[in-house]
Amino acid sequence: MNIAVTGASGFIGQRLMDHLEREGHTTRAISLRTVPRPESLEGCDAVVHLAGEPVAQRWTATARQRILDSREKGTRMLVDAIRAQPPQVLVSASGVGYYGSRGNDVLTEREPPGADFLAHVCVAWEREAREAQKLGVRVVTLRIGVVLGAGGGALQRMLTPFRLGVGGRIGSGHQWMSWIHIDDLCRLIGFILREGGVRGAVNATSPNPITNAGFTRALAGAVHRPAVFPMPPIALKLLFGEMSQVLLGSQRAVPETALRVGFEFHYQEAGAALANILGAMS
Repeated sequence: MNIAVTGASGFIGQRLMDHLEREGHTTRAISLRTVPRPESLEGCDAVVHLAGEPVAQRWTATARQRILDSREKGTRMLVDAIRAQPPQVLVSASGVGYYGSRGNDVLTEREPPGADFLAHVCVAWEREAREAQKLGVRVVTLRIGVVLGAGGGALQRMLTPFRLGVGGRIGSGHQWMSWIHIDDLCRLIGFILREGGVRGAVNATSPNPITNAGFTRALAGAVHRPAVFPMPPIALKLLFGEMSQVLLGSQRAVPETALRVGFEFHYQEAGAALANILGAMS
């Protein structure tokens, strides 16, 4: 397939491009910093849309607007660009933030959205992507969990304090974390591109979400350090402001759709995923 990728220079995008090329596909990077030209998408069989303003920053009013606009308006621009020659499939990123903070509830793709800022962003993001359906495009919206991999993402930011022995659970540690190994995410996207029957929302998460306390123990064990310094909610709010809700929120999302259509995860347990990633880094 000839596949265009937005956000190709990012943590996920770089690894996805490598994965797709190893599978024998032809890839091209598309920038959304300017209005995409239809000719830049000419001949594409598929588009994978990963671009978006980073969420991991203090949510000032300006930052909130950038986060929303990069996804809502950015996706709208992309769909407008593909009108001239629609691809067969558009795989558009979204996030498990779609569900809001839901405690211990098990979240399949059938659950309704939450009501907080990130849920609002994800709803708008997915709505704009679904506009491509009117062009005859198969649309899949990937509700991605915390992506674990070497060299970037959330794990890169966590490693230093844990290696120094000053890591610890966040808040109570009871909140659920939906995660996925970067390799499984790339494989899942490749699978979706091939499988024409997959459409709609897909939770891009391991079948086994883990509590923050459980993840803390797994990461501490993987780096052979204690984890005895919990981060209280008030400290998080002082450091990150409203964005602290991402760290304190609880999403116990499971990949019901991916499992139903026959996708097999290579990394189902957080401990095994961390051992693989840290082993490759040593």
